[in-house]
Amino acid sequence: MQRRQTFAARVRGDAALVVLSISLLSLAAPGDGTLAAAEKSAPAIAVDHLRVEHFDNPLGLGARAPRFSWWMHGEGRGLSQAEYQVQVARTADDLARGRRLVWDSTRVKSTESTYRSYEGPAVEPRQRYYWRVRVWDGAGRASAWSAPAWWEMGLLAPSDWTSQWIEPDPPDDPSMSQPSPMLRRAFALKGDVRSARIYVTSRGLYELSINGKRVGEDVLTPGWTSYATRLQYQTYDVSSLLRRGDNVIGALLGNGWYRGQIGFQKHRNHYGNRLALIAQLDVTYADGTRETIGSDEKWKATTGPIQLAEIYGGETYDARLEKAGWDAPGFDDASWKNVRAANYPKDNLIAPEGPPVRRIEELTPIKILTSPSGQTIVDMGQNMVGWVRLSASGPAGTTVTLHHAEVLDQKGNFYTENLRAAAQQVAYTLKGGGPEVFEPRFTFQGFRYVLVDGFPGTLALENLKGIVVHSAVMPASEFSTSDALINQLQHNIRWGQKGNFVDVPTDCPQRDERLGWTGDAQAFSRTAAFNMEVAGFFTKWLKDVAADQLESGAVPHVVPDVLTRPNAPAAASAGWADAAVIIPWNMYLSYGDRRVLETQYPSMMKWVEYMRTRAGDDYLWTEDFTFGDWLAYATTRSDYPGATTGKDLIATAFFAHSTDLLARTAAVLGKTEDHARYEALLEKIKGAFVKEFVTPEGRIGENTQTAYVLALQFDLLPEALRKKAAERLADEVRERKHLTTGFLGTPYLLHVLSNYGYLDVAYMLLQRKEYPSWLYPVTKGATTIWERWDGIKADGSFQDAGMNSFNHYAYGAVGEWMYRVMAGLDIDETMPGYKRILIAPHPGGAFTEVNASHDTPYGRARSHWTKGPDGYALEVEIPANTSATVRLPQAKPENVTEGGKPIKGLDGISASRQDSDATVLDVGSGTYRFAWK
Repeated sequence: MQRRQTFAARVRGDAALVVLSISLLSLAAPGDGTLAAAEKSAPAIAVDHLRVEHFDNPLGLGARAPRFSWWMHGEGRGLSQAEYQVQVARTADDLARGRRLVWDSTRVKSTESTYRSYEGPAVEPRQRYYWRVRVWDGAGRASAWSAPAWWEMGLLAPSDWTSQWIEPDPPDDPSMSQPSPMLRRAFALKGDVRSARIYVTSRGLYELSINGKRVGEDVLTPGWTSYATRLQYQTYDVSSLLRRGDNVIGALLGNGWYRGQIGFQKHRNHYGNRLALIAQLDVTYADGTRETIGSDEKWKATTGPIQLAEIYGGETYDARLEKAGWDAPGFDDASWKNVRAANYPKDNLIAPEGPPVRRIEELTPIKILTSPSGQTIVDMGQNMVGWVRLSASGPAGTTVTLHHAEVLDQKGNFYTENLRAAAQQVAYTLKGGGPEVFEPRFTFQGFRYVLVDGFPGTLALENLKGIVVHSAVMPASEFSTSDALINQLQHNIRWGQKGNFVDVPTDCPQRDERLGWTGDAQAFSRTAAFNMEVAGFFTKWLKDVAADQLESGAVPHVVPDVLTRPNAPAAASAGWADAAVIIPWNMYLSYGDRRVLETQYPSMMKWVEYMRTRAGDDYLWTEDFTFGDWLAYATTRSDYPGATTGKDLIATAFFAHSTDLLARTAAVLGKTEDHARYEALLEKIKGAFVKEFVTPEGRIGENTQTAYVLALQFDLLPEALRKKAAERLADEVRERKHLTTGFLGTPYLLHVLSNYGYLDVAYMLLQRKEYPSWLYPVTKGATTIWERWDGIKADGSFQDAGMNSFNHYAYGAVGEWMYRVMAGLDIDETMPGYKRILIAPHPGGAFTEVNASHDTPYGRARSHWTKGPDGYALEVEIPANTSATVRLPQAKPENVTEGGKPIKGLDGISASRQDSDATVLDVGSGTYRFAWK
């Protein structure tokens, strides 16, 4: 899989400098010898995939001590870095020549190639820096210098903002949705432009243009954060959009999350009741002089064609009200109103730490249907998130209305009852005079089906295009098996993640909710890190978790928090609020980034201390509201009341689990006193749990699957009871022949079964097709993960419309087990971030092949096993600068070959041993092809 460039790389405007710097690499660098000489010394080693923080070539970085990462490549096996050298300069030419360096790390003895800190002079706002790296292996062989990369600093302090906040004057009525404001600023530039950057954000959503052309590719900017403490600004290279003489900046504003209706309580104006903009254009002329054009009272405002724009309500656009050329020079704005300066803070303005939301791909509809009720419905073929691009021609005043839904009912009619109060409607009124193309700006929908009303003429498939929108997280893995239904399940898991990673990890993307539910995010976070590169995405969101955490330590149900009302009691739920601890730990494991633990540690500790105070002296958390094992399987059978697990058991189990992870985090960070204190607290919680919920024969709580799963997964039982408890769990599953778990038990169910020797039971659950199961929705045509096990019942009817999303990723957490156990691609937790990789496939069920690859922080890792008449084969790929332990199931060393040869003494294999019925090998980087009978 080719790594896709992130947003910053795609918007950079100094490509010519980069090309120049590449060509200059062939020149001699003082003190370093020529590149040709370096290549001769190390023809087998190369360095690429240079990153700063979590970005490729980031524009507008906020980190004052940026960190560097890279991939190492080379011929042969066992390649490992022993030293590295990083150089930084202000120009590509200086970097290529090795002169006037800002910082030179010199040769550093280290095997680390991720998150290496810049240690030069303090970085300066707006300054671009170029950097390169080279490495040496254990034999002292050097690589060539890498191709150059760069980063550019953003605005680092409130004083760097010389612009003012501005807002339309007079203000509109914030009690209801209003037409979107249009703002413009005409100005003249005195000379040719060498380079220009614009720094911009809004209270509300914005879209920016210069001289009639859209600025950047981001949508739904500035994104969603805890606005009072953290409001993201964006940086754009607009050098190519400006010209000598007259220019115009245009801005459209929308309510978005800031001022529109958000949350199912129908509240508006959660963060404020006035839309506002701040923009700062910094221009460098060809002669080197500079000029700043900022937002001030010289701007003017009016309203235009966007008559309504709401996250839930959709968008209403009247093209007859367009103002042609409004954002270009020469437009007459005499009738526009003045803006007024606003005294909003600037100390909460931050550079983004995660990827922006973007148009990622386009889908062509697969068919046009006529429903039994006579409605025209377009099937996109995929439950997606984003919007529709509409193409139409017709008389002025014709209104085309698009309604969006996830499913059709039993009879084939459009079904929207599960959307609750969310209209999910887009209305476009034509201006006439020829073909018109429209797509909304300040809303998004979750849908597969589009009901089209009022279309002029005959609707064709080419009149609609699905625009898929989500955070620009890079795909990180590929996964496939010999079972087509499981492959579709993996497809559904990925699309569930796409649709719910819209700047925050939402629960669902369609109804009047779309909130950053903490429980869903923590359950899915490890799977998310397999599917896509989410380090920056969660780094950003976790800071909002800490920002919205109450002084008591309570963590709100959703982040950003729009549900907690003023003076309301703490709203913290076990298994949900634990996201404050579980997700930082999972990100540390997945990426090896200690900083996420350092940053989140105060928040993690506050949450554990909150639970400790609520549990009291008996260490049992038995009070307060909690969601419990949300949406677990339930039945009305009198002999089996369902899967109801006591909420006090669940709360106490998560109290223990977060305490355990906090103790581990303290150890990683060298906080020895905290480590000892939380280890001691953990033992007290475990003792209380066993005393309260566990019998001497290993029966736990209400005897539910979730009770056993949490006790075993969180290591709450004495050694003597674990086998008994696991046997009880397996017997329970075999008796029911299906799972009964909900949001909290499901992510761990298959892990516990396979860890305790019940792999066959785990595979039975995975491949079960009847309700309840992961594959039941697949057999019903699902293209994303459902909120409920039976969102559509066997007879085609629906579950409770009040809570029945068909794009809800929580149950997709099974993806983690598919990667880690089925494919056997895992992390050695003592060397996180895949510095040491575990390859331990667990063949089972009816599978004859599982193939998984993952782009780790060091490069691609892969585990691909097949089972046939001649035995097993396993292809393994281990990236350079890492090592791996490979476990071959049902194998003896003397029967194992690699590349057709006996493994003893082979290059790259440092050790082999027998462990039970498996052969275990220690290997270095490289590609291996094992076979055994």
